[in-house]
Amino acid sequence: MFGQTTEVMLETVRYLSLDWIDELSRGVAADDQMRRLAALHEIGITQLVAGGPDGDVTYHLQVTDGKATFGPGAADPEHVRMEQSWDTAVAVATGALNAQDAFVNGHIRLSGDQQRLLDAQSVFGALDAVFADVRLRTEYS
Repeated sequence: MFGQTTEVMLETVRYLSLDWIDELSRGVAADDQMRRLAALHEIGITQLVAGGPDGDVTYHLQVTDGKATFGPGAADPEHVRMEQSWDTAVAVATGALNAQDAFVNGHIRLSGDQQRLLDAQSVFGALDAVFADVRLRTEYS
């Protein structure tokens, strides 16, 4: 069949839905850079997003012993917790609001071991690469 192209349709996922969390979970688990960094860092981060279309959502990133996981619920152990509204989360995720500005202006409340968070910046760089793929297929409504 010359001249025909096959398009792969990637499923759209709704931001902060279980499908979205599952997509990121698979991406984090499959990412070599995340695994390499997990051998160098130990951090458990819980994110709580309040007031979304389906209520409050809690998810986590756990990095330790050469393994990185992303999933629903709180990190265990939890070293850092970030809390924000749905509107702030969407604005940061879509680039309408800079994450640093959101922290500085109190839109994202941070508690826990801030030094551990700073020390793990390379983890967030790798995580952003995983997010980039899912972000292209995410619906923010």
